[in-house]
Amino acid sequence: MNYTVKTKIMRAFIYFILVILLLICVVPLWILLVNATRSTPEIQQGVSLLPSKNLLVNWRNLTNRGFNIWRGFFNSALISVLVTVLTVYFSMMFAYAIHVYDFASKKFLYSFIILLVMVPTQVAIIGFYKYMSILNLLNSYIPLIVPAIAAPSSIFFAIQYLESTIVKELIEAARIDGCSELTIFHKIMLPIAKPGAVTMGIFAFVGSWNNFFTPFVLISKMEKYTLPMLVQTLRGDVYRTEYGSIYLGLAVSIIPILIVYILFSRYIVNGIAMGSVKE
Repeated sequence: MNYTVKTKIMRAFIYFILVILLLICVVPLWILLVNATRSTPEIQQGVSLLPSKNLLVNWRNLTNRGFNIWRGFFNSALISVLVTVLTVYFSMMFAYAIHVYDFASKKFLYSFIILLVMVPTQVAIIGFYKYMSILNLLNSYIPLIVPAIAAPSSIFFAIQYLESTIVKELIEAARIDGCSELTIFHKIMLPIAKPGAVTMGIFAFVGSWNNFFTPFVLISKMEKYTLPMLVQTLRGDVYRTEYGSIYLGLAVSIIPILIVYILFSRYIVNGIAMGSVKE
């Protein structure tokens, strides 16, 4: 009886903590969405959890002052989609090679990847900027897209995932049947690793969509601004007193991320769960 009571108390305590964490995550987002529907005087009066009726006015104020939100959407979507595709495909291919093949520098290469994961982007940004300047690639999306081919954190995740899901005997059987290495990779490995690939793709998409620092350093032309860069311009004098429009711009910028999480959240759980279990 005492054990049952303790179990119920512990379960209630865990649920209480989870509810608190849920509120901490959801309430700021809800306030952001609510403020996007309120006027500047209403926002200055204090916090409210109920939407107002100023959404259309805020939208007109946002779009009638040179804020080309659809161009920003297109730029961010173009970069994020290409980055996601390149990151998932080449990270999985690299991880497949590390996991399946045996070669002399395999351990060194794996250790080098782990080292790169721990190096922040800001450390190498000066050298990267100078290198792109020499190649005449400033104000171009190429430096934002092509480096996704070599994403150390995604490669590390893919290696850990494949170690727990890919059976080498299945690959050997496919080779005996006459399948080429690319056929094995595309027809056998990728379908098996789909949850991990989708999970990695979600993280890559969100990371690229929210990326502000690298585009800010490399891009100076307004027509090439990504959506986070455009949102940053809302802090200028034109929108300084239009708090509702500022909140609306912030709310619009996170809509694609919310949609991606809603559509593919089940793959995140499955992918991480599969990647954490090893034989």
